[in-house]
Amino acid sequence: MLEISLCMIVRDEEETLGRCLESVKEAVDEIVIVDTGSRDGTKEIARAYTEKVYDFPWRDDFSAARNFAFSMAEKGWCMWLDADDVLKAGMTGEFLRMKRELPETTDVVMLPYQMGFDGEGRPSLVYDRERIVRNSPDFRFRGRVHEAIVPKGEVVRVEIPIEHRKMKEGDGLRNLRIYQKMEEQGEEFSPRDLYYYGRELTAHGNFEKGKETLTAFLARKDGWPENKIDASRQLALCFYGLGREEEALSAIFQSFCYGLPRGESCCLAGRHFLDRGRFWEAAYWYERALQAEMKRESGAFVNEECYGYLPAISLCVCYDRLGDWERAEEYNRIAGTYRPDSAHYLQNLQYFSRRRQQKNRGHSEEAHI
Repeated sequence: MLEISLCMIVRDEEETLGRCLESVKEAVDEIVIVDTGSRDGTKEIARAYTEKVYDFPWRDDFSAARNFAFSMAEKGWCMWLDADDVLKAGMTGEFLRMKRELPETTDVVMLPYQMGFDGEGRPSLVYDRERIVRNSPDFRFRGRVHEAIVPKGEVVRVEIPIEHRKMKEGDGLRNLRIYQKMEEQGEEFSPRDLYYYGRELTAHGNFEKGKETLTAFLARKDGWPENKIDASRQLALCFYGLGREEEALSAIFQSFCYGLPRGESCCLAGRHFLDRGRFWEAAYWYERALQAEMKRESGAFVNEECYGYLPAISLCVCYDRLGDWERAEEYNRIAGTYRPDSAHYLQNLQYFSRRRQQKNRGHSEEAHI
């Protein structure tokens, strides 16, 4: 049986910490809370769940803080969560069964991480994280920002989701500032650092610097292929932001050099052509997206809508614009199997019904995306 220490780093998390700990308190065997400088009631909330509450001075290094928390754990395995994470409701029993059934030779347990929920509770982004690791110096975080533990040894994947449920906006520039400080101080960037620095720059609209950073990452031989696939898409966003559309399309296609076409890349290519009224080309790429294999087990960021609803509803629009209304209606039906509550799907149902009634009147409408 695995005995697990939950290890967390927190700062000013009084709004979310109790919710997080309530979701997991029956599942873990020990709770370790490391506070990096709270000025609210975070530590008081933490002490209601554990005596193991420690202070650690923040020094712009997430790995240092997380590894300190791990060092205070006494159980054989360590699990990490952020304060705005929760164990998916109703999964405590599955978690306890996992602890009983996994062999003690297990080194790393990968759990799905879900975020970006819509109004119906569906996540927009899902990927596997090294959520539980053996309590050993061999399993420690690396990287000041976007820290990670390299999975190795006996790695298992279990379908017990952790949900990232933000209740407030944090310091959106914090990670970018840390990377910029690293650059100013002449620190050497790992491939992972370059990749995430490029993502941060792109997200904050610094497209020229983002382009340079992502290009430098893609030129390295030691980058992780899944990161290179996403970096190619991020590079495309930089080129779009700079008004260099053909280079954006080339960057999308560059992602195919590192692995089979992903649904996300195919949808981005489809959108490129759809926005330019090139509906046959758009349809080609959206159909490839529907056929693409979703490879969440690779650890990549996965937008599940790019493998179902999004290409289907986009194909509905493409074939509507091409005048193939039978095929357009069929793809709208397929879109509805993924999201039966979608406003666009429901609106299109009415549109196709009216079209059948009015096809002899010369009335013109268009499907919706």
